[in-house]
Amino acid sequence: MTVPIPQTPPAPDSAQPTKAASETSGVLARWFAKRAPKSDSVKLNLRNVYIFFSREGALFAVLLVITFIAGINYGNNLVLGLFFYLVSVWLISFHVTFAHISGLQIDLLDVTTAEIGSAVWVTLQVRSESRQPRRQLSFSFEQAKSNKKNRRKRNAQSQLNLNSETKVLLPSLKDQQIIRLPVMMDKRGQLELPRLRISSVYPLGIMRAWSYVYFARRAWVYPKPLAFDWQAQYMTASVDDLPVGAHYSQHTQGQDDFERLDNYIEGESLARVSWAHVARGQGMLTKHFADPIGVEQVLDYADMPAAHHEQKLAQLAHGVITLGKLGVPFQMQLPNEAHSVATIGQGESFVQASLLRLAKAP
Repeated sequence: MTVPIPQTPPAPDSAQPTKAASETSGVLARWFAKRAPKSDSVKLNLRNVYIFFSREGALFAVLLVITFIAGINYGNNLVLGLFFYLVSVWLISFHVTFAHISGLQIDLLDVTTAEIGSAVWVTLQVRSESRQPRRQLSFSFEQAKSNKKNRRKRNAQSQLNLNSETKVLLPSLKDQQIIRLPVMMDKRGQLELPRLRISSVYPLGIMRAWSYVYFARRAWVYPKPLAFDWQAQYMTASVDDLPVGAHYSQHTQGQDDFERLDNYIEGESLARVSWAHVARGQGMLTKHFADPIGVEQVLDYADMPAAHHEQKLAQLAHGVITLGKLGVPFQMQLPNEAHSVATIGQGESFVQASLLRLAKAP
């Protein structure tokens, strides 16, 4: 006789509550975004400011319910008086907390560029037209969930990446103030800034008022520089050490830098004669000078030894930053770009413009 083997009941699907919670948060996020259109200059008002009990305020709400039920059940006027007193405190806290958020003017001033895995710094101007100072204002960018997971994988590289949010707390705000907030980026290209959350629990911590700001401006993220042996041999600050394949120009006859002394040839200008050597009895020697035109190098996408597109761009980023530190003029050639775009330049501004081109590369 065959004995039936009891089947183990399937484990409850723990992913269903998580999925339902994510769908609910997605619906709320879309609702918040609908009420706050994207703009780089936002004024907080009744439409985009929200208020509810804080975590500590939830216990206060439970206390209100308990005192009300106890006062009604036992007919105790003292308990009912305590209930109405607590309600008045709650209403005053509700009004003051909401007033600390409403009326603020938020202006986006600047968004820096950064490499993959680093922080893009966002500069904001916060203004208040109220005569009374605004207190305990918290500003933070909400990072995407995917960024949080990637930062957990890179926790051994940087302790900064462990923080899902970096907050700036203003103890007191009067007139206006400039603040800077970092936003971690893990992709190259043009990326949308996460929503900015402004919140306050002043004065009693019972209520939490908050608002979301969605900025229209985007951030540019360039590849993380990738060094390699070929480039280490290719880049140098000395003209004599440049390889045969490098693009450069040598010194020409000029008036700036002393180059050498030669024997005087009849007919040469007497202004070039080194009279100090003549006075010492060393004969007539002529001073020769040179004008350095400069060392110019070309960073070509086709010459990068990597096999993948993103790695080639990362190697170009390393070349741009290294040549910028050396002060060597360079030119960067990218695929599908006109030759007029690949101009020759040097300096910090040209380096930043080249990194921006790498961020915009398809």
